[in-house]
Amino acid sequence: MFSYSNWSVLTVNFLVVLYLALGGVTLSAVLHLVGARWRYEIRLVASSLFALFPLAFVLLVVLLVNGASTFPWLKESAEHAHHIPAWHNYTFLVMREVLGMLAVMALHWVFIQRQAVSERSVEDAARFHVIACWVPYAYVLYGTMVAWDFEMTMLPSWHSAIYGMQHFVSNFGMFLAFLVIWIFALNSRNRLVRPVETYVYNYLAQMLFAFTLLWVYTFFAQYLTIWYGNLPSERDRMVGMQDGDYTFIFWGMFALKFVIPFSTLALTFTRHNIKATTAVATCIIIGTLFERYVWIGGVKGGVGTYPIFAAIVVSGVVATIGFFLVRMRLQSTQLVKG
Repeated sequence: MFSYSNWSVLTVNFLVVLYLALGGVTLSAVLHLVGARWRYEIRLVASSLFALFPLAFVLLVVLLVNGASTFPWLKESAEHAHHIPAWHNYTFLVMREVLGMLAVMALHWVFIQRQAVSERSVEDAARFHVIACWVPYAYVLYGTMVAWDFEMTMLPSWHSAIYGMQHFVSNFGMFLAFLVIWIFALNSRNRLVRPVETYVYNYLAQMLFAFTLLWVYTFFAQYLTIWYGNLPSERDRMVGMQDGDYTFIFWGMFALKFVIPFSTLALTFTRHNIKATTAVATCIIIGTLFERYVWIGGVKGGVGTYPIFAAIVVSGVVATIGFFLVRMRLQSTQLVKG
């Protein structure tokens, strides 16, 4: 029988897969809206991560079906357990999560189809631009809902006005880090039909640096408010993560997501060095995995019950399935050789 910590591992896998699927189209849309010319180097490769949506949907269904094993507030009956009763409603939870993902998948699919013919005519370009305008809004609104359901309201008495933003900013930074490593791997193995130009790494490194600063801003804004207010209902969750059984994971997250990226990406040398940028990107991904687990698994249990073997097995299976889904997408769109 899976423990709560095991379901936390699966929840982390779901969030990682989901935000990789969301990030590809979102980045392509944003680069189009700001007129970045280097978007043509990566937009097709990035958008191919849409192939992860079916896997994310299956993981979502599994987590929703398991109810209280995923959402501990379903077991609670204390007075504070449902301080937002309209939101802490299981039927509404299932409806909004399923319909929300289906709506985002449909929007992203239309974006990909419009992107493919965007240069065919002026009319096609205009239709593509309209769809691109909706993608960032969908990312923010949907990402906020996911943040509340799978992390913030895990502990019903805890809330933060800025948590939704911190969540999707962090995960977009993780997506950018993944994109750096993924492009590096494809280029190194000479797998792409049209290799990504090396100057793109510098642009991605600058975006990584920007999202590192944005993440630490949202993190500190939330932390300072909780510390200054000194309310037990808000403070206890943070204290439990930074001073309790999850101390190593919590401070490791801070080092990997801020200290290392900030101190290295601030240097021009690092941003123009592909291997150095890839190494920093790896730190950001590990730090984000720590962050996701500490916010979910830190609700209950202790690090002594941390299921290392289960984490490796579950994450390995999910990663393998995701790899084959994306590879089939790349092959079907003829972006890779063979």
